[in-house]
Amino acid sequence: MKKTVAALTMLALGAVASMAIADQGDHPRRGKMLERLKAADTNADGLISRSEAAALPRIAGRFDAIDANKDGQVSFEELRAARGKHRGHGGHFERVDTDKDGKVSKAEALAAAEALFTRADANADGFVTREEMGAGRKSHRGHGK
Repeated sequence: MKKTVAALTMLALGAVASMAIADQGDHPRRGKMLERLKAADTNADGLISRSEAAALPRIAGRFDAIDANKDGQVSFEELRAARGKHRGHGGHFERVDTDKDGKVSKAEALAAAEALFTRADANADGFVTREEMGAGRKSHRGHGK
């Protein structure tokens, strides 16, 4: 029992560490997105107009929601704010904070770790192999696209 609790605690701590790293903006695709934003800004004014957003389908599809001040232009700050709002509704912290009190208890962290383990254990044998872990990562990456 102690080994199970220790393993689940390690999984939970790993998930929390992953959240912290992701929140620091060290995402490998961030640079590519900045390049696409720069390329789409054809008049180099630092803003994305509705017509420029046509080159960025994810932004074009949510242009009105992102354009907070309704000036027909999307600034980097508006993009960042929209991303923060979007992440806040479906982010890892919000999924783990099941009682929605703004804090993650040890019980909530352990429950999240156990759920993560169960999803990763594709053949339900009580163990997660490298192959199962790799398959889980690939499916998780494809989920956001």
